[in-house]
Amino acid sequence: MLTPTIFKANDIRGVVSGDAPEWDAAGARALGAAFVNVLGLTGGEFVLGRDMRTTGAELAAEFTDGATAQGATVIDIGLASTDQLWFASGAHDVPGVQLTASHNPAAYNGLKFCLAQAAPIEPAILVRIAEVAMGQELVPVAVPGERRRLDVLGDYAAHLHGLVNLSGMRRLKVVYDAGNGMAGHTAPAVLEPLNIELIGLFTELDGSFPNHPPNPLEPANLVDAQAAVREHDADLALVFDGDADRCFIVDERGDVVSPSLIAALIAQQELEREPGGTIVINTITSRAVDRVVAEAGGRLVVSKVGHTAVKALMAQHNAIFGGEHSAHYYFRDFWGADTGMLAALHVLSLLGRTGGTMSELVSGLPSFAASGELNSTVADVAAVLDRLASAFAGRGRANLDDGLTVEGDGWWVNARPSNTEPLLRLNVEAREQSLMESLRDEALAIIRGGADA
Repeated sequence: MLTPTIFKANDIRGVVSGDAPEWDAAGARALGAAFVNVLGLTGGEFVLGRDMRTTGAELAAEFTDGATAQGATVIDIGLASTDQLWFASGAHDVPGVQLTASHNPAAYNGLKFCLAQAAPIEPAILVRIAEVAMGQELVPVAVPGERRRLDVLGDYAAHLHGLVNLSGMRRLKVVYDAGNGMAGHTAPAVLEPLNIELIGLFTELDGSFPNHPPNPLEPANLVDAQAAVREHDADLALVFDGDADRCFIVDERGDVVSPSLIAALIAQQELEREPGGTIVINTITSRAVDRVVAEAGGRLVVSKVGHTAVKALMAQHNAIFGGEHSAHYYFRDFWGADTGMLAALHVLSLLGRTGGTMSELVSGLPSFAASGELNSTVADVAAVLDRLASAFAGRGRANLDDGLTVEGDGWWVNARPSNTEPLLRLNVEAREQSLMESLRDEALAIIRGGADA
């Protein structure tokens, strides 16, 4: 079973358990066959990983059966973070598939795809995979492919260590919250060899997420790490999402550091290494990054929100680094792909080679008041965006490249439909807190005036 709703802008995600599943094991088998057919992988090979979700092993087995029946060899790396899958694709120069629903609730599962060298698939390819998978069942080829296992965790950790200057670091005390997700698998391999004292929270792999949902964008899911930093007098905390490709930072006071400021820090460091380099951000990354890049003499390119769009621009512009508001961080040295663990290493390196605190490290960066991402379920997205455009007409520069963005002097408002969930997302930023709150409240009143009850 496959329902059209699971095919999102950048990947596949849908409910696989409960009373109203959107796809199942038979659908996974059809998707495996379609992936091989559309990418022309008969006689070729690709890497497959999965996260710890309770349905992952079954769906991976069925996807593998569908793929091998079409003549592809599946290199199964087993339990893996999404950035570990990107590494395997890049290091072995083959396409890749990761079974994960990232930060979605436990009832969900999904698929992320890449071409060889962790390159993003074009939206048209995902559309074609959907068409083939939901069409007539493909006939198995005469010579089926094989499945072979490969452990890449050690090579992944070593590769990350080679991309960051980890010498001369003072000993840090670091909390990391795995959220029962894949950081419980990857963080020990990457972080334990460093000169740090590690305090792990919820490190057991458990796809039912018994402690908190695997979405660090929600403030409630950060409170455990914040409390642990204060309790242990730690230097910072690292909070990962379910598939561990994103990492949020909590400073020594227990305050959450904006992912945009982390992007600014890393961009600043990367531009010191390569003056004049290109940095990619998305539509709703803080303008603090714009200022830092300009002051460092770098070039800024703005992308639509979403890893596929950012990765494509990273490749197009040979960008050295990219950062999104949602704590996705992209590195040219990592095949232009996103990796929260490499971002964490950069932060640890920066902090460990200074005598200051995490809050001091970001205190010199430009400061803006931000609303954070505010989500609303709306019946008619186009109508709501039209109402917003009318309300803000003449007050700033309007742009429709990624939802609706209106930018004035020292402020901007963006409303855009989610790529992964049936939501309209609002982000507002301004130089002053009072202005941000006024713009936020005005936009929310318009959006939620038409929201479903």
